[in-house]
Amino acid sequence: MEITEVRIFLKEGQDKKLKAYATLTFDRSFVVRNVKVIEGNKGLFVAMPSRRLKEACPKCGFKNVMRSKYCNQCAAALPQGEPRPMRMPGDDTARQSEHKDIAHPITAEFREYIQKKVLDAYEDEKRRGPSQVGVSTFRTEIEEDNDIEL
Repeated sequence: MEITEVRIFLKEGQDKKLKAYATLTFDRSFVVRNVKVIEGNKGLFVAMPSRRLKEACPKCGFKNVMRSKYCNQCAAALPQGEPRPMRMPGDDTARQSEHKDIAHPITAEFREYIQKKVLDAYEDEKRRGPSQVGVSTFRTEIEEDNDIEL
């Protein structure tokens, strides 16, 4: 499986951890959106698209975001279960447990492949600068050799 296109959408605000969103096209046939480029403690990394987990209200059954104190439908107090651990600055373990990946690579090799392609495209887009507003794309060597238009 080849990544045939990477589109980078830079985010405004330099002091934010979220630097960009990416859209990946695989084999010119399958698209994955909302891949995030994030500045972590050890540098840039790629986070796959995810969604926040939800829990049902015991009173009305409405699905609320995990760790909510009150139901967004009936306003009943929600059970808190385990006490919330104190979070140290930079500790995202509690936040990670509230999200579940929608799509993700299964092998470490494929994760590294995705990360390299996305971060290369991100660096290319940053070099273009704000004067050249647009979308950075990555073309495989096969497409360049055959001069195929995307």
